[in-house]
Amino acid sequence: MTEHAHSHGHSHSHSHGVSPDADRRWLRAALVLLSAYMAVEVVIGVVAQSLALISDAAHMLTDAVSIVLALIAMRLAARPARGGYTYGLKRAEILSAQANGITLLLLSVWLAYEAVQRLITPPAVTGGLVLVTALSGIVVNLICTWLLSKANRSSLNVEGAYQHILTDLFGFVATAISGLIVLMTGFERADAIASLVVVALMLRAGTGLVRESGRIFMEAAPAGVDPDALGDQLAAENEVVEVHDLHVWQITSGQPALSAHILVAPGGDCHKVRRGLQELLSGQYGITHATLQVDHVGEQGDADEVLTLSRRPGPEQPTDHCEDAHGPVHRPRPHRH
Repeated sequence: MTEHAHSHGHSHSHSHGVSPDADRRWLRAALVLLSAYMAVEVVIGVVAQSLALISDAAHMLTDAVSIVLALIAMRLAARPARGGYTYGLKRAEILSAQANGITLLLLSVWLAYEAVQRLITPPAVTGGLVLVTALSGIVVNLICTWLLSKANRSSLNVEGAYQHILTDLFGFVATAISGLIVLMTGFERADAIASLVVVALMLRAGTGLVRESGRIFMEAAPAGVDPDALGDQLAAENEVVEVHDLHVWQITSGQPALSAHILVAPGGDCHKVRRGLQELLSGQYGITHATLQVDHVGEQGDADEVLTLSRRPGPEQPTDHCEDAHGPVHRPRPHRH
């Protein structure tokens, strides 16, 4: 009795209290506000000769791009799975998050270069103009941060846009301080120093996004899930003799998936074991998308042959099953008396 059991209870309406339509509305509102303010800021930055303002505006451009990407990705991710894309286009959100991270990193390199040039030969900066613009920028960013905090931030995609705007907010604070310093003391290098603060923030946010999205693309286990500990836990369940070919990955943010081959003691109830394991996975790990292949030990051949799966089959030990078992093999630990 070989049973390829798939969990049918995949509820993919991941409601976090915010509907995708509401998410899109909040993002659009932030986009309109950012774009309008950015255009004004570029003009003032050029007039005031302030790199800090121009770098803030450049950062705002990436904010706007990140929101546009987030909106496109949401639309794509919402499409039903069809054709060759059996998961649908849910990974579009992770692509968007990665694009956000990469734009932040590229921009930070360019701005760092410009800021260092200005530290060496500082141009005349109009401090008052910088201060007023930066203060109004703080207000705009606070409103945008609030708008995005209303959207579903458990999506790495929305989190990417949120990180962009939050970084921008801190950047404006640094720029406002630099404007004040230039105004009060005439120390024009303060403007370039403020740019470097913005650069540091951009690097931090960018690396975080690239790392997180990279983990998902490389099919790494979701953060907080240790596959070894999980395998041992599954193997410790009643009637389970062995767990191998265990894979845990994320389809997109907040959608973990798992597949594994489970061997059950002869005479054990495969269906009952599978239901128990799936309850454990959804209850303790939030993994509702689990595909478990459950077999009795010995169904593929001799019981001893099955229990030597962790060893590479050699010519003297043929096996027609799992010739290349991926990853470690988990078995119940012997009970100590």
